[in-house]
Amino acid sequence: MLTTRREGEVQPGIKWGPFVLRIPFIHMRFALPELLQGICVAGATGLALVPVMTSAFGLSFEEAVTMAMFHTLLISSAWIIFGDPIAPGWLTPALPFIFAFVLGSASTQAEQFQLMTALSLNFAALLIILGITGLGAKLIAWVPNVLKGGIILGAAFAAFLRIFDQNDAASALNATPIAAIAALALCMFLTFSKPFQRQAAQMPMLAKIAGLGLLPAFLVAGTIGWATGEMQFNIRSGFLDVPTHAASLWQKASPLMIGWPSASQFIAALPLAFITYILFFGDLVTAEEMIKNTQPMRTDEKLDVNSSRAHMATGIRNAVMGIIAPFFGTQGVLWTGIQVVILKRWASGRDKMDSIFDGIAGYYVYGLPLLFIVLPIVTMLQPLLPIALAVTLLLTGFACATLALTAVTDTAERGAMVLTAIAFSLFDPWTGLIAGLATIVVVVGPGVFMPKKPVDPAKES
Repeated sequence: MLTTRREGEVQPGIKWGPFVLRIPFIHMRFALPELLQGICVAGATGLALVPVMTSAFGLSFEEAVTMAMFHTLLISSAWIIFGDPIAPGWLTPALPFIFAFVLGSASTQAEQFQLMTALSLNFAALLIILGITGLGAKLIAWVPNVLKGGIILGAAFAAFLRIFDQNDAASALNATPIAAIAALALCMFLTFSKPFQRQAAQMPMLAKIAGLGLLPAFLVAGTIGWATGEMQFNIRSGFLDVPTHAASLWQKASPLMIGWPSASQFIAALPLAFITYILFFGDLVTAEEMIKNTQPMRTDEKLDVNSSRAHMATGIRNAVMGIIAPFFGTQGVLWTGIQVVILKRWASGRDKMDSIFDGIAGYYVYGLPLLFIVLPIVTMLQPLLPIALAVTLLLTGFACATLALTAVTDTAERGAMVLTAIAFSLFDPWTGLIAGLATIVVVVGPGVFMPKKPVDPAKES
């Protein structure tokens, strides 16, 4: 079995069909800097949805942590089992839509998880069909920028509405307002502040702080929360009893136990699967462009990016997740911030990182989420998890808003995009989609959905 890469070739692995299996510590080396950051940042971020799972979906804390562990294992399969050279992450912009749809449509816990399963299986089928046929790019090309922008801006609106929801007693701003505001402000400053970015470009220490992602915000929030009495840290000893809590989670969430979604639930979930696909495709294009721009700096390793493979791999992950731990939105293709950090170190030379898979594996703790079963660490992080979710939504909302506002330049299209975004953020998926399409047709005209003919330079001259 080849484990050493030849110059200019793809990192070795075990091929199976269109995929490549790579075994940690055999096909990828130990990477200490990425491992340390992965334990702190990736581990804590992976638990960010635990407060929603407990407060809105009725899981116990231990069951929610077990579900998060399953999600992390499936995410890690993207580069271990399927072979994508991309740091995978959540479909974060879709999360606000998902929360609004599921919590607004289901009256019981069983219905909530059945809707999650319907969303996951719809999305999985869409990805696999488009991946096998190669029709994904054609579908996205048909969707006009004004509709894409409306969906992305709608995700931003929905994220902001979720953060500032005064009716949610468990939200970070309601439960720990001082610590939450400090964490949100710090994350915005480190991530989007132009003055800080200019200083960080000149001062490596500031760049390292910014590269720690959510960790600085966690430290500040924890310190302020403890000092003000907003947070109570109840640190427990021992380890999580995974088999016991996995069994109880299975009884509450798996369609094999609570029943499969009805036909009406599958139909109701279809528009959101399409909306999520547009967000997925945007992440995939971003990942491909990032790798394309970085590849010339490392001619010793070829990064094999395959759109169809990524479609099928993400589809399979969503299908499995929809059966064993249904919580749609946790199986995406790209974690942009982590991919940037890994590519930057990879581009610095083979002596810094032999293969990109060394960096990805290190950041995801080699696919072994041991953090989740160590109760002293998990319970220490527990009071910070609502803030982790709020920060994730804030950064997602801000990034989506800035991206959407550059999607169109025509004033009529921009107005239609805003109205479409409001419809998506306030209504159920079908109503939002129909309202958005109607708005675009009335304001911009049906011609926006027609394929644009290439311009003939000879005629222009």
